[in-house]
Amino acid sequence: MQLPALAALPAAAASKKARLKTAICAYSFRDALSKKKMTYDDLVHMAVDTGVDGLDLTVYWFPSTGDEFLLPLKALAYRNGVEIYSISIRSDMCRPTPEQRQKELAEVKKWVDVAAKLGAGHIRVFGGVVPKGETEDQAARWVVEVLREASAYSGSKGVILGLENHGGITAKASRIVEIVKAVNSPWVGVNLDTGNFESDAYNQIAQILPYSVNVQFKMDIRDGGQRVESDWDRLTRMLADAGYRGYMALEYEAKEDPATTVPRLLNRLNALARKYSA
Repeated sequence: MQLPALAALPAAAASKKARLKTAICAYSFRDALSKKKMTYDDLVHMAVDTGVDGLDLTVYWFPSTGDEFLLPLKALAYRNGVEIYSISIRSDMCRPTPEQRQKELAEVKKWVDVAAKLGAGHIRVFGGVVPKGETEDQAARWVVEVLREASAYSGSKGVILGLENHGGITAKASRIVEIVKAVNSPWVGVNLDTGNFESDAYNQIAQILPYSVNVQFKMDIRDGGQRVESDWDRLTRMLADAGYRGYMALEYEAKEDPATTVPRLLNRLNALARKYSA
């Protein structure tokens, strides 16, 4: 199947006019979701109450991937004017055998079908961890192999794969950019997590920002050799200056009760999106 042509990455270079939207990452409520004290329907209602545009649904606590769960959730979101724009999955593409890599590929494809059914245009994926005894260069080639095949399938469904800076093979911005360039697909970009770099975070973020297709905001960041409070204004200004068009999703991981803290942080994120959107 011949896929339709899209603008080549980095997309942000095409225009300096930013368009910023806000979202809730389901992972912010991981404890409540895992203990069934909260449902994904509740996240839709929270998006309405807090005035955010969309949801990035971490799939770890989906009760099912069948129509009986997915379609009512999709309908509820639509009727409330909330976009389920992304889902976030686990993956490890640094698998040393072809059979293991094909298994990872099959798993990604399964979630592409789920994303397409929900109407989500993006999936957050992980590169994985370099196996013991293997080189990082070799592991990177495996990630490229899996992502290249996965993107051919996701592209046929209209779904973009966002490779997150999540440690392991994606611990450094330079390696992430290398992988994305090698895959060379408009259906693969970077899921930028502002809190995941372990050193020189703002400079590393600047390196992957031109390739970013989704951004997840966290409370802290590694800068100057220590973990400090993240400067959200600085980060949002970086997005705007790069001409980023897309979501800023809150992924809350601190200890305070998310039921009270997340709405307050979303008010702040909403204000920054309005401030820096053209």
